[in-house]
Amino acid sequence: MSSEIDGDRLHAFLSPALGGLVGRPQIERIRGGQSNPTYYVSYEGRRLVLRKQPPGELLPSAHAVDREYRVISALASTSVPVPRAVLYCNDRAVLGTPFYLMERLDGRVFHDSTLPGVPAAERRQMYLSMADTLAALHAVDPVAVGLGDFGRPGNYFARQIARWTRQWEMSRTREDAAIDRLIAWLPANVPGDDRSTITHGDYRIGNLMFHASQPRVIAILDWELSTLGHPLADLAHSCMVWQTAPAEYGGLAGLPLDELSLPRQADYEARYYTAATAGTARLAPFHLAFALFRWSVIFEGIAARAKAGNAAAENATEVGRLSSVFAQRAAAFTG
Repeated sequence: MSSEIDGDRLHAFLSPALGGLVGRPQIERIRGGQSNPTYYVSYEGRRLVLRKQPPGELLPSAHAVDREYRVISALASTSVPVPRAVLYCNDRAVLGTPFYLMERLDGRVFHDSTLPGVPAAERRQMYLSMADTLAALHAVDPVAVGLGDFGRPGNYFARQIARWTRQWEMSRTREDAAIDRLIAWLPANVPGDDRSTITHGDYRIGNLMFHASQPRVIAILDWELSTLGHPLADLAHSCMVWQTAPAEYGGLAGLPLDELSLPRQADYEARYYTAATAGTARLAPFHLAFALFRWSVIFEGIAARAKAGNAAAENATEVGRLSSVFAQRAAAFTG
């Protein structure tokens, strides 16, 4: 039983809300990188997952579990694999913060991009399934599933560049010529294609669940950053695994991909384009530069918190140094 959740209070709420629950709930915190605390809630014959806002003061748009619940509910009628949404509760009297429940799936989640323990013959197929699944998400018509107002359609990259530039100015701990170049270059080089789709916002191998024994995705997880955005932002973000080294947050760059039976970025991209809607634009240096710029600013924020002495992770200072590395790599795409 997790001491972080009042099991009696949760049971008193769930029993009439769901009905048919047998026994008392067993609650276990799912450890990992989730910024929204996540728990297994298990009854006899019923297995659920609970995600809630963390306690304390939050930024207005942060930890929006209501948006997570809304998007997985909307996608239930599509071919996009998501856990089945069960209920949403915004009554803080129950657990202190809003939360939602979804059905627990049996599958595998990998936080190591080399997919250790997976038969070599299946590793490539798992990445290709990842590409197929992303294409399926981007093919969904937001209006048709009730998500036409899930974000601001159009002008996505210009708005994002402005946002991350502001974030850099607020969190910077140093001078960085590469960042200065990107802040000037990115707005002047936004591609003309202005397509808008449902985007995940953090699409990567660690946010997918694969079938327990087959090399296919059965669920996209952690929808905290989902919105209406440009599909190539998702694709570029998912390609960062090939743009970063193992020591740089677990990437694949420099590893013997053929020996590991892992695809190259070009193979992954090609599979996405094949599965995606006809006429989909291709990744350009701009998209990869933007993805790395975003990462650089995020890691600079970690460095700033470490410098101020209030970083959450013990290795925040070390991780924060990656800001400079990613900025230089992003600037290399600017020609």
